[in-house]
Amino acid sequence: MAKPLLEMRKITKGFPGVQALRAVDFSIGQGEIVCLLGENGAGKSTLMKVLTGVYTEYQGQIVLDGTPVRFRNTREAAEHGISIVFQEFNLCPNLSAMENLYLGNEVRNRYGFLSYGMMRRKAQEAFANLRADIDPEALVKNLGVAQQQMIEIAKALSHPTRILIMDEPTSALAETEVRNLFAMMRELRGRGMSIVFISHKLSEVLEICDRVVCLKDGENSGQAATSSVNEDGLVSMMIGREIDRIYSRRHGAATEQVVLEVRGLSGAPLIDDISFQLHRGEILGLAGLIGAGRTEVARLIMGADRKSAGAILIDGHEVAINHPADAVALGIGYASEDRKTLGLVLPMTVRENVTLSIHGRILNRLGLISGPIENGIVDDYIGRLQIKVSSREQLARNLSGGNQQKVVLAKWLATEPRVLILDEPTRGIDVGAKAEVHRIIAELADQGMAILLISSELPEILHVCDRVLVMSEGRLAADLSRTEASEDSIMKAAVPRDDRQRLR
Repeated sequence: MAKPLLEMRKITKGFPGVQALRAVDFSIGQGEIVCLLGENGAGKSTLMKVLTGVYTEYQGQIVLDGTPVRFRNTREAAEHGISIVFQEFNLCPNLSAMENLYLGNEVRNRYGFLSYGMMRRKAQEAFANLRADIDPEALVKNLGVAQQQMIEIAKALSHPTRILIMDEPTSALAETEVRNLFAMMRELRGRGMSIVFISHKLSEVLEICDRVVCLKDGENSGQAATSSVNEDGLVSMMIGREIDRIYSRRHGAATEQVVLEVRGLSGAPLIDDISFQLHRGEILGLAGLIGAGRTEVARLIMGADRKSAGAILIDGHEVAINHPADAVALGIGYASEDRKTLGLVLPMTVRENVTLSIHGRILNRLGLISGPIENGIVDDYIGRLQIKVSSREQLARNLSGGNQQKVVLAKWLATEPRVLILDEPTRGIDVGAKAEVHRIIAELADQGMAILLISSELPEILHVCDRVLVMSEGRLAADLSRTEASEDSIMKAAVPRDDRQRLR
């Protein structure tokens, strides 16, 4: 590599009780795509927050274009051409897509007044450049996770950017959206832009990146050109050991007992006539493209959205579920796709999050929460799920993504559910944590729990699930046994009918 555009030298950063970074080195050249790799908690996001002025107290030196710099805030970093797309969205849900895109950088006419017409046209152009189908005037709260991700990317590119940092940009995107994003990244690289790409999807790292810099426990653990390394080499660099199989196929078997049955379930605006059975001890996969209606089915079952038709049966008896509390009372748990917004209360402790749904079960005779009972339950799940925390009093927002996901699982397991719906349970977590979550899911099924697993990752669906339902445009398009399920058979069923005709 020629002289680097950016160098971070011996960056050291600590928090109370935690040393996040220890003398970390990182560099990137002009027109280079570099992957910053590492397990959750390795220090990747901390390093990028140092670079972008989020964290200003640190040791070490940042050199940009051969000149030492030290940004006092994110605005100064942006003025030097450094933009970041955080894994956690930073959008205002009650504002439109275009208002979020230009928030703090509003488009004005020559008289200094806001010009919504100009803003709308510029937003349409920005979304079109990303090949994103987004209505500029749509409220963000009404958009899907993938669309919100594209708004964040467009927002970062709305500034004169020389170095673009992308933290897990593909975790919520469908395959076609990932293709579009990679095409855009290659185009930006061709124009001389440098891109820091943070991802746990190793196949994507090898496809789009020129070089990999790996962190482990807050320190450099290796680097390599992607042309000289494979996925096994990346895994070994990340975790210091080999993982024989990231997606471990389980050998348990479902019973004949039907725990949950859905008959003719429909709900506006998408879901139409969904019927299936879920057996005791079964891991049932729910696959499909982004927007096919998988999460909507889960929300209808949980009573988070109101169904327009159909019936839900538990143990063969029809039940009324009008609110998530009804579902929980019937033994149904739901770990949502958006763990940071819907799964956890981030400013609360691990203890408070785990027992949030079971307060009625842990009261003493005075009607107060029993500390010994609560602590015993929390400590039990910390041990069983191998949650890495400094203590049960650690704040949820300070945990890595994988450990946050385990806290979400612990919260629902504490309700002692018979049916557990898991919506993208390994989204945005590293290969080591992913393997642990798969182990937990398999153990739960072997103990008799009925699990509905929603995932966009076909290898995960194929290796973890006993049976696969495929959704397309709000309907069930296929019900595949383990032997019938393959990437080809799932994708053929998932592609909408009109697209299938065009592909022939």
